[in-house]
Order: sequence, then C-alpha cells, then structure tokens
Amino acid sequence: MDGGQILLSYIKVWVILLLLSATFQNSKLAAKNTEQDKKRKLAEENSGFISIDCGAEADYLDGDTGISYKTDKDFISTGKNMFIAPEHNLTTVYYGNMMNSLRTFPEGERNCYTLKPRQGKNQNYYVRAFFYYGNYDSKNQAPKFDLYIGVNYWATVNEDQDGTYNSIIYYSVTDTIHVCLVNTGSGVPFINGLDLRFMNDSPYRTMNGFLIHVVHADLGLYPNQSSSSIRYKDDVFDRIWAHTNLDDLGIETNIDIQGSDDPYRLPVEVLRTAVQPGNGLNSLSFSYSYPASFTPRFLVYFHFAEIEQIAPGKLREFTITLNGLNYGPFTLEYLKLLTIGPNELQVPEDQVRFSINATLRSDLPPILNAFEIFELRPLRYSPTNQTDVDAIMAIKEAYKIDRVDWQGDPCWQLTTWTSLQCNNDNPPRIISLNLSSSQLSGNIAVSLLNLRAIQSLDLSNNELTGTVPEAFAQLPNLTILYLSGNKLTGVVPHSVKEKSNSGQLQLSLDGNPDLCKMDTCEKKKGSFLVPVIASVIPVSMLLLLSIITIFWRLKREENMIQHEIRRLNVSLSSSVGLSRKELSLKSKNQPFTYTEIVSITNNFQTIIGEGGFGKVYLGNLKDERQVAVKLLSQSSRQGYKEFLAEVQLLVIVHHRNLVSLVGYCNEQENMALVYEYMANGNLKDQLLENSTNMLNWRARLQIAVDAAHGLEYLHNGCKPPIVHRDLKSSNILLTENHQAKIADFGLSKAFATEADTHVITVPAGTPGYIDPEFRASGNLNKKSDVYSFGILLCELITGQPPIIRGDEGHTHILQWVSPLLERGDIQSIIDPRLQGEFNTNCAWKALEITLSCVPPTSTQRPDMSDILGELKECLAMEMSSEMSMCDSVEMSLLLSTDMAPNLR
Repeated sequence: MDGGQILLSYIKVWVILLLLSATFQNSKLAAKNTEQDKKRKLAEENSGFISIDCGAEADYLDGDTGISYKTDKDFISTGKNMFIAPEHNLTTVYYGNMMNSLRTFPEGERNCYTLKPRQGKNQNYYVRAFFYYGNYDSKNQAPKFDLYIGVNYWATVNEDQDGTYNSIIYYSVTDTIHVCLVNTGSGVPFINGLDLRFMNDSPYRTMNGFLIHVVHADLGLYPNQSSSSIRYKDDVFDRIWAHTNLDDLGIETNIDIQGSDDPYRLPVEVLRTAVQPGNGLNSLSFSYSYPASFTPRFLVYFHFAEIEQIAPGKLREFTITLNGLNYGPFTLEYLKLLTIGPNELQVPEDQVRFSINATLRSDLPPILNAFEIFELRPLRYSPTNQTDVDAIMAIKEAYKIDRVDWQGDPCWQLTTWTSLQCNNDNPPRIISLNLSSSQLSGNIAVSLLNLRAIQSLDLSNNELTGTVPEAFAQLPNLTILYLSGNKLTGVVPHSVKEKSNSGQLQLSLDGNPDLCKMDTCEKKKGSFLVPVIASVIPVSMLLLLSIITIFWRLKREENMIQHEIRRLNVSLSSSVGLSRKELSLKSKNQPFTYTEIVSITNNFQTIIGEGGFGKVYLGNLKDERQVAVKLLSQSSRQGYKEFLAEVQLLVIVHHRNLVSLVGYCNEQENMALVYEYMANGNLKDQLLENSTNMLNWRARLQIAVDAAHGLEYLHNGCKPPIVHRDLKSSNILLTENHQAKIADFGLSKAFATEADTHVITVPAGTPGYIDPEFRASGNLNKKSDVYSFGILLCELITGQPPIIRGDEGHTHILQWVSPLLERGDIQSIIDPRLQGEFNTNCAWKALEITLSCVPPTSTQRPDMSDILGELKECLAMEMSSEMSMCDSVEMSLLLSTDMAPNLR
C-alpha cells in the first residue's frame, strides 16, 4: 500500500469518526430535548401545585411521583437543613425522595412557611405537610409539636418513626397562606415536605372552616403495583389513596369507569377495585375511633362503581347506616360512578362507624369502591386585618427588621409578634407598635401611617432622619407618639403640636437637636404665619427626602417572580387569533355596518380627536344620542389585534368611570369603535394654559377620585386583573358634568393573578408617564399603572404637563416639583390659575398621595384601593373646608344684620 492509499484510509477513518461523533451528539441533544419537553409538560400539569422539599439543596423533578419540587429557601427564612440517618432512608414510591431531607427549627416558638398561590384569595386549596423523623439527630426520640394553618390549630405532630402526613382542604380568605410549626416544649419541630394544590371547582369545600383529612380509603384487591397507595399522576388533585382492608372479598376490573363528569375527580385506579362481604354475608362495616374527649363534626363520602356484569333480572340494592342514621336504598349502573355524600355527623360518640347492607329484595351483596372521612373543623380565629398586615410587612421590609418571631400572622392569638399589640376585633387590628432602640434608620416609613387603628407608636432611640409627617395628626386613635432620641429635622407640624397641646396626644420629641418645635420657632420668627409654615414645611421636607431616597434606590436590584401573561380576549383566552369572519361578540353592544358609520358621522365631517388607532369623529345616532366614533386608519400602528382586544375588553368590562362601548364595526378593511360621547373632551386639553374652562380645586380632586375608581376596578374588580399600560391625561375623558372616565384600552393586558408580571419587549406607554422599573426591566404589573396615576395626579395639582419643555431642555414634572418642595413653597406648586383658592392641608395631602405612587421600585407603591381611600379623605377634607367657609360667611352676615340697629 503506497503513501496515497494510506492517507486515503486515514481520511476515511476520520470521516467515519466525525459522523459517529455527530450522531452521538444529535442523540444526546434529542435526549436532552425529550427530557426538557417532559419537564415542561410536567410543569404545565403542576401549574396549580406548590411542592416544597423542605431541606433540599436544589430544585428537582422526582422521577417516581412526577412532581417538580422546589427548595424551601423562598418560603421561609429560619431553620436548618438536615438529612435523616442513612439507615432510615425511605424508598416508598408514593413519597419519592422528598422524605429523606428535612428542616428543623431549634429557635423561636413559631416558624412559618409563607405560600402565595397564584390563584389568590377566596379559593379552595388542598394543603399537606409531611413528617419523618428518621433519627436525624441520633437521639432516637421523635419530638412532639403543633401545626397551624394561618391562625388556627390544625394538628399535633407526633411522628412514629414510619413517616406521616397531615392534609386539609382549606378555603383561604387571604392571598397568603401561612403554615406554622409551633414548639410546645416537647422537642424541636421539623418538617420534610409541604404541598399546596389548587382544588378549583371541586365539591370539597367549606367557607366556615376547614376539612381535615382522616381517610382516603381505596378498597378491593391489593393494587398490582409497587406502591400500596395511589396519588399523582393518577389523581389530578394529588390525594394519597391508601389501600384499606375491610377483611372482605375484593373484586376488580380493567375496564375504565365512566367518570369523566365526576366532580370529585376520583382516579380510575381507585374505582377499578371494590370489596363485597364474604362468607355469604350481606353487610360491610367499618369504624374509626377518635379521642373520647373530643367531639368534632365529620363529613363522610361513599364512592361506588358497579364493576361486575349483573345477569338480567338480578338486582344489587343496599342501604347505608352511618352512626345510626339510615340512607338509601341505592342501586348502581354498570361502570358508572355514584357518590353518596357528604353525610355530616355531629354526635357525642368516640367513633365514626358505618355499615352497608343489602336490602331484602337484593339478589347480590353490597359493594364499596372507596370512601373518605374528613373532620370539619371551625375557624375559631380570624386573620389580622389585611390593611394592617400589608402595612406591617412593608415596615418590616423598609427597616430590614429580622426577628425570628416576626413570621406568620402578626396578631396570632397565642402570641403576637414582639413589640406589637392587637385588639380583639374581628378581624384583629394592630393597636400598639414599639420599635424603640431597634436600630432603625432612614425616614419615617409612610407604611406606619397605614396602621389606622394604632393607638401607641414608639420609634424612640433610633437613627431616624427626615421630618415628622403631618399625617400623624390624622390617625384617629393615636394617643401616644414617642419620637425622641432620633435625628429628625424640620418643623413639627402645627396639627401634631396642636393635638399634643389639647391633650389628645402624648408626644415625645426630646433628643432631636435639629428638630424645630413650634414654640421655639415662634420665638425665632415672631410672626403669626409661623403655625402655617410649621404645618407645611415638615411635610415638604419629608416629601423631598422621599424623592431623593426613591432615586437612590433605583440602583437596587429587585428579585421579582415573572409569570407568563395570558393573551387578552373575551374569556381572557386565545381568541385574538380568530379571523374577522369568526368574530362573534355575544353582548348587548350594537354591531354597525360601515355604511351606518358613514351616516352616523355625516361622512366623517367633524374630527374631535386622534390617537395611535386613528381619528375620532363626532357622530349622532338615530335616537339623537351623540357618540364618538374611533376609525382604524390604514396606516395605524395598532391593527386588528389591538382592535379586537379593545372591543373584547369593553364588552365585558363595565364601570361608571370607564368609557362605555356603544357598538362596533368589523367589516372588511373598515373597523370602528363607537363610544359614548364625552362632552368636555379629555383632561389634557382642560389643563392647557389656554383652556377656557379652568377646573377649580374641588373639580380636580373629584376627577382624581373618579379616575382612581375606574383604575381600582380594573386592578381589583376584574378577574384576572387588567393593567391599562397607557394611563395619561389624554385618556381621561370628561362628561358634561365633569365626571371622569378612563378610555383607550387598546394596549391593556390581563394577568392570571394580582402578583403576576410580564416582560414586555415592545414600547408601551407615553413618555413622562412610564414606570421607571418597567422601562428598565420590562416587568409590567398593576404598580406600573400606579406610577402613571401618580404623574396624572401631579398634573392635576400643578397644571404642568409630565414633560415640561423649556429653552434649556426638557424637565420631568417630578424634577420640577423637587426644589419647590424643598422650600415648602406650596403656592408655587399648586396651579397658579387657582389663585390660592384651595385648602392648604388638603393640598399637602394630595401631594403626599402623589409621591407615594411614584417610587421607582414597584413594591414600594400602594395598591389602588388604598390610593382611592386616601383621595376620598382628601376630597372630604376640601368639602368640609368649603362648608366651614360658607358657615363663616353666613355667620358674618347674621352678625352684621344683628348689629345694624346698634349702629344707627
């Protein structure tokens, strides 16, 4: 063989190796993609699941159970991760690997897991906690401790070395569910796993308590599988069905039971087996004992499916006797499910006992495929008022308070959080907070002012800076306020000092060397204007420092959970992809032909507006109603999808402060939306300097309240919540009576839950109104609208546009306001066209509300429901001021009339 042949042979071998390598890599890639597809499919199936492997070091997919587990690092901040002793490792299939790790809690009386299901409050959930001691601490002595769901006792855990679990069906009235382990002095609490399953529309429900699982009994022949129990994926709710022996004969079938419409969603594997009495008997029986000292209520469910072919003319008929109560008779249809229950018991006995008996005319003995027993436990205690919970959690976050016992519900009945006291209201409220000598720094958190029931607040001996908020004087129950030993500056607000002088407030301010008390300021200034200045400058200083803090915090990273956004449609599903011919809107809204649109608008004679969608024309219906017709232009950036999105939203969303849809046209290339006509146009035009219809202060506050009503409805009144995305003054339309309504839903997005966010890759919003967090990260949520609403409020207050154009460049409205706040120049902040006709305290409150909306970090912004409440108070303050002024004028006239005879 010559050199050329040898070289050719090497090349052939090299090519073969390359091909083999490529094949191997492709097979690896295919296997990897298959595994990823499998994980993705399981993740979709587990969308209503929260599955926590307590003590695990990393997230994983359990191959035995098919469940994706998370570590517990995002659900609890206390405790230690441990592993059970190797010789005690559990290999039970229906537990998977989850039981072999655990988290222990050697510190604190109460340690709580915080679960935030995406379905939110007012839903039914199946919650389950797993416990397996496994001699992890080499003491051979399992501890005993209590388990709580929220503020209510659930169970006492006394694990018996074999592994156990406690499960309940719980109707949550809050968005957050706490599962707490309580040390009762009999050893260190621990937990191996924690599950939450969304029960959707299942018939297992109670709104006045919770259902403690006692038995999920699968009857019949022992299942032909490696596990003695059945759970997910056979059971979509992931109940664990234990094989139960009634010492009777078992029967089974391989035919699927016709249970597709079964609301209980029983697994087919459970229904394929059943028991019947042996030895010629005609009765099945069972009993469950519980402590004689405890007489709870029970719910019992019986599940039947006839799995035997019954000969013609034969009958299987039976009755049920449950703790002496008789039910029936019942007969079964072949391969069809029959559930009897729930049967409620409340009897002074120590057993749940039943028997299933053949009737006298029955040819066959009774059968039973499965049964369930739940203890019905009442909710003895209510969780803390949600506004107070939100406030105290915001305070905890603002001051980075890291206390072991600040977990779970703040007003837990056994022991509240340290430094905190609650009343006995239903729900309880926080009435006292003592954070003295707690190393607090920064400004006085606005969240403290949201504790509306607070009576005593002690913030002394910290490093607090900034000014004393005037809003302290507006807390209705506050009688003790200790602020001594800090670094507060500015002037004590007049209203706070006045409340102290009248004896309504016990106030302590000593040890703040740069804080100007009112009497001191009066000596220095010697002017009757001092009380007024003292009441406004501290608030302005607080607002200014808040703005500075806000912009410094812009650099802080936020770890926000991102969810998939649902496409917007009538049912908030996927109908955006429908063709024009397929579009069918079942609503009261009137469809128009294009010819009718031409007639209504008098051949598009009068243009009353223009936007991204196209021009808006004035129209008149046959009943003489005026309408606004928005016609999609051929060059519009917003096309058919945006048109459909807006129609679909306006068809299903109705509120007095949202613009109503009268009808629509969807004909070939001609698409139009017909709205109610808003006689006073949009707010932007009303606020222009050359506007002939200048809005007074009260009208502006009413517009703010109206707009807040509309936005609060979109956020909290719609399920799923709706985010407007482009809230601005030109999208606030005004009726003849200046009632404000929000318009232009073409860019709106619907979210599965209130906590969801979505990453937006296309521009949304209008410069000046855009949330800085959204602009930086693309994370869109309800708080993005809150920021825009804050800018809108600032426009109403100042009369300035969001971007102020000048000879030296453009200035954002917040930058324009800042130096005026620093000087406490309220007269220059408020629109000068009002000529000082406004209540000063009301104006400062409006500014406080405004600045609470615009922190660059969305988590620092309040919910629209809170903003609406504050604006209503502000409007009431203005109306009260106007009434007082009228009364004063009337009294002056009366006095002048009464004194007139004396002057003659």
